[in-house]
Amino acid sequence: QVQLVESGGGLVQAGGSLRLSCVASGRTFRGYAMGWFRQAPGKERELVGTINWSGGSTYLSDSVKGRFTISRDNTKNTVFLQMNSLKPEDTAVYYCAGGVKSDLSFRASEYDYWGQGTQVTVSS
Repeated sequence: QVQLVESGGGLVQAGGSLRLSCVASGRTFRGYAMGWFRQAPGKERELVGTINWSGGSTYLSDSVKGRFTISRDNTKNTVFLQMNSLKPEDTAVYYCAGGVKSDLSFRASEYDYWGQGTQVTVSS
């Protein structure tokens, strides 16, 4: 059974930092892109960032570029999202996703596996 388990969410003040982790089990995602999405109340799920199979190529949405970093450790089947300079508008449930191809993947339809989500709340 494939599982993606996120951790590291929580409550933080504006300007603070959090590091999200996503550990995959049940299969290796070593050859596949991984992604982080988020969904705020009343809004659609949106892509935060994606990383290709090797970690050599990444993409971050304009809303988080310069503040967030996405990385992965294939030896541990883990993907990370380092979030700095957090803003109240970053408040959302953050989801890790495992892709179906090796290249950067920008659409939810390009991901087959999803974690249960972790709540990130940024207070002003």
